[in-house]
Amino acid sequence: MPPHVSRPRYLAEGPRVAIRHFRLDDGDEFTARVRESGDLHRPWLFPPDTAAAYAAYARARIESPDCEPLLVCEREAGGAIAGYININNIVRGGFLSGTLGYGAFAHAAGRGLMGEGLGLVLRHAFGPLGLHRLEANIQPLNTASIALVRRAGFRLEGFSPAFVFVDGAWRDHERWAITAGG
Repeated sequence: MPPHVSRPRYLAEGPRVAIRHFRLDDGDEFTARVRESGDLHRPWLFPPDTAAAYAAYARARIESPDCEPLLVCEREAGGAIAGYININNIVRGGFLSGTLGYGAFAHAAGRGLMGEGLGLVLRHAFGPLGLHRLEANIQPLNTASIALVRRAGFRLEGFSPAFVFVDGAWRDHERWAITAGG
């Protein structure tokens, strides 16, 4: 990295990954990773894969007061983006909660990077953000996603039929949640 360019500011760092906010200038790397990861993502999620789609997606999250858009970056790979974890629908007041949306990129899948990143996100959410509860809504056949949240200590709270519109249809989801302090 040239000396005049500062290292991205990380919100939290672990042994292999760190988390930071999305930036608009992440578009080229993010969309390249999305295009490489189509087989991994389908049919579960459809992140932006063009510059224009990324700009709209990132801008909406960066500018939203009820979203914390976070990238999971590999520390030993020059900060390469391994995946993303958004805390969406943040509600303050007596609720203090948010809903997670996330995805790994193919080059990082199966290496434990998202698990480490999720741990950092939980510490960030329950620490500096001051949240009490996080929820992840997952399609029942998405076993990798269920395994990720289960390892992080989330508990299965229920089943929501026809809960989220994904890939042209209303899909059933399991509701997994974790609260501050477990």
